[in-house]
Amino acid sequence: MDIHEHQAKELLRQYQIPTPSGYVAFTTDEAIKAAKKLPGPIFVVKAQIHAGGRGKAGGVKVVKNLDEVKNSAETILGKKLITHQTGSEGKVVQRLYIEDGCDINAEYYFSMVIDRVTSRVSIIASTEGGMDIEKVAKETPEKILSFNIDPTIGFQPFHSRLIANELKLKDSSFKQAGKFFNQLYKLFIEKDASLLEINPLVLTSENSLIALDAKMSFDNNALFKHPDIMSLRDETEEDPAEILASKFDLAYIKLDGTIGCLVNGAGLAMATMDIIKLKGASPANFLDVGGSATKEKVTEAFKIILSDSTVEGILVNIFGGIMRCDIIASGVVAAAKTLSLSKPLVVRLAGTNVEEGKKILKDSGLKIIPADDLDDAAMKIVSAVKGD
Repeated sequence: MDIHEHQAKELLRQYQIPTPSGYVAFTTDEAIKAAKKLPGPIFVVKAQIHAGGRGKAGGVKVVKNLDEVKNSAETILGKKLITHQTGSEGKVVQRLYIEDGCDINAEYYFSMVIDRVTSRVSIIASTEGGMDIEKVAKETPEKILSFNIDPTIGFQPFHSRLIANELKLKDSSFKQAGKFFNQLYKLFIEKDASLLEINPLVLTSENSLIALDAKMSFDNNALFKHPDIMSLRDETEEDPAEILASKFDLAYIKLDGTIGCLVNGAGLAMATMDIIKLKGASPANFLDVGGSATKEKVTEAFKIILSDSTVEGILVNIFGGIMRCDIIASGVVAAAKTLSLSKPLVVRLAGTNVEEGKKILKDSGLKIIPADDLDDAAMKIVSAVKGD
């Protein structure tokens, strides 16, 4: 789950990590009132969306008076920002963060992410703040420090010194680094974060470190332990289909293809998407119904898939272990009848009660295309969609 910059900064402040003062605003009037609470004379008007690259898209304005705050707020609120992370559809700005200006002496990059290979927290730091870290990694990789934290010892003082030396911090900022980076790690661990990115992390003219920007994401599977984090969820920033899927305990991610996929098990879902690509088409979604799907759950899964207007056909690929094939087959038939499904539907079943499942499909009277294996299923749905 992602949160907004202003929410991330509130968490940073709870862990005694310095950030510029600021207030969230949902209207132009609120933006002006927020600016009046700040010392100024420089203000920053920031669009709040769940995506990076806001500045390049015109979503961040540095202004010098209240009139400019007003004009910037009117310009940004309601605007669709298109960045490298939003895709071509963009995101509409529904809230702003009005922040006090900052006297910047130097900009750095800092982040913590979960290294999926080692299952450890990976720390990345660079003197090249304010830039896309991917670009820095490609063009000047020697300017990036990256290392993992051993969970048996956690974050230690020497880790802070390592980062401070890489960023060439001196005197008071070098001393500040010890607490600063230790508290960031503490926040990351205690809140079950999956990403904490500060870009830029700045050094002020007074030689102090301040988190000028902040981006945070959290492990969805751990949110039940953190109602305070869950309360920060902004559903307007999420795909409506993904929100609906979460309510029925379905793992759904929209993709840009034309073949809808309904599968049980993440590994099988990945394999299904791969073979669709291999056959010359693209999946429209990742959808895992899990191992305990009911007829009602399958029906909701079909509704979600069909809510995507780009879907031209559906491939159901089920391996019945805990999940019984006859249950899935009954759900498929019920969904197809309820939704008056007219698009090509290919179903491949294997495992527990597979013969019973196949009989249910055959006796349904519906135009369901059976498949013997995954290769056969992918070939048939691609062929059906292309009209071959």
